[in-house]
Amino acid sequence: MNKEFELWHFIAARLKKNQSVMLLVVAESSGSSPGRQGYKMAVGSDGELCGSIGGGVMEVNLVEQSQAMLSEPPAAAAGLKSSPPYEGGVAESRGGSFLVPQIHQKNSPNSSGMICSGKQTVIFGLLTPQDSETVGAIVKALTIRGLTFLKITPEELSAASPKGGTPNTPPKKKIPNENFRFEKRSNGQFIYTEKLGHKNNLYIVGGGHCALALSELMSRMDFHISLFDDRPELNTIDKNRFAHHIEIIDNYERIGDLIHSGANTYVVVMTLGYKSDESVIRKLLDRDFKYFGVLGSKAKMKTLLNALKKDGCPAEKLAQIHTPIGLPIHSRTPEEIAISIAAEIISVKNAINL
Repeated sequence: MNKEFELWHFIAARLKKNQSVMLLVVAESSGSSPGRQGYKMAVGSDGELCGSIGGGVMEVNLVEQSQAMLSEPPAAAAGLKSSPPYEGGVAESRGGSFLVPQIHQKNSPNSSGMICSGKQTVIFGLLTPQDSETVGAIVKALTIRGLTFLKITPEELSAASPKGGTPNTPPKKKIPNENFRFEKRSNGQFIYTEKLGHKNNLYIVGGGHCALALSELMSRMDFHISLFDDRPELNTIDKNRFAHHIEIIDNYERIGDLIHSGANTYVVVMTLGYKSDESVIRKLLDRDFKYFGVLGSKAKMKTLLNALKKDGCPAEKLAQIHTPIGLPIHSRTPEEIAISIAAEIISVKNAINL
């Protein structure tokens, strides 16, 4: 079960039992903060937890605060009258959510009790049975992988699908900063929006043993996985229960119609051989991806890239291809190769936070 789906399912089950839940969301983070933007945790009134906002003594303290508020009479808890300090003063929330800054340095104002440096801002959001419809809509959207955006302000928690958005399909109108947006205003006011579900798209071209191992590994992370191959009888495709979308295509000449540019798009090419790799590279070379890697030996890929360069392919575009693919850990088996590729993809994905 996907971690995000598990969290919202946990919340929905509690609300159905007429219990309130405290939702904690990391709205922003910087430095070496253990909790990153979008990390979530749900705290039940009986102390049961789901998810994490970074762990450590900080998480323990915030969970204790959540339990204390959940134990208050419903009216008092809903008003959140005992709001913790806010960076510019006191968060006088008129609704069910407020901000709690956490500074990970000893003896600092709003210290989290941790000394790893960095900071994060956590949203406290009280969810009551009255929020069942909204939470139910979130669970449904995650089930069908529909495009849904979560919005949290001091006054509301809502979820909406943009017009024109369908499962696994972006809305017709491009939404800026598609994954997260957080804006703090005066007097504790804020707006937090987040694209729910998988935030990254991984396209694997070629469905062999390495693709099967990579699909299994990446399915445990925040990636929607699509796999393409031109061999309908391939047994490794039959075994692949990890990719979210598998498509058998007539030939790789139409791969450009299936994979488009994207700031959160990762492409791994591992087809049967030289000619099919070349065909895919030609069709995708003009696209802008977060990551573009091709599996192959150093000698093979040197020959292939030189041939493409002589044929007029832009050198700067060819230089952006990660090959030999993966981190150099002397991997040999499909599973080891998958680990090296996954590690390289993660290093690219998280580079902005290094």
